[in-house]
Amino acid sequence: MQRSTAVIYTLFFAGALAFVIANGGPKGGRGAAGAPADAGADADADAGSPAATAAGDGDAGTDAGAEGLVQESGPELAVRSDAGVTLLSGEAPPALSGEAPKKVRFGVVLVQYRGAQGAPQSARPKDAALALARELAEVAKTDFKAAVDKGDKGSTDDLGYIPRGVLEPAPEYELFSLPKGGVSGPVDTPRGFWIARRIE
Repeated sequence: MQRSTAVIYTLFFAGALAFVIANGGPKGGRGAAGAPADAGADADADAGSPAATAAGDGDAGTDAGAEGLVQESGPELAVRSDAGVTLLSGEAPPALSGEAPKKVRFGVVLVQYRGAQGAPQSARPKDAALALARELAEVAKTDFKAAVDKGDKGSTDDLGYIPRGVLEPAPEYELFSLPKGGVSGPVDTPRGFWIARRIE
């Protein structure tokens, strides 16, 4: 329990640091992002909790600009990234139904790729990461713990509770659309591919 608490606080700090860097600090002119109106009254209180913000489990290892550019080191050019904004099909995620929960408890298998937040420069290319994420998603349907063990650092079978309005649109749609005990397919996030399991 102490180890998971330390991991959550470390991830919270790294996520907060990445947020400040990405928004240009207090004078960046963007303002703080709050929970959307449909997130419920408890979302504002829960949004600052370590479990809620641990979803930003990367650190400030990459530079993302206002246009969504991911800068990779070396001779490669910056590539446009829509990680977390669209589903793997390239479509925008639909709106959540009114019956979707206000918060869920979840676990996640993380598969990092080069250019994702917190990923080392030696990380696999994005297409190889997607192939691995698809394999792990099949494993996760029958044995989520085994998939977690095969995932990258940051994978966990229980990350705690998270309210709506914290995650990017695609992972939020995938997670909050799952039934209890359900496992998602791979979803692209700024931190890498996620395979999520809804616990409660």
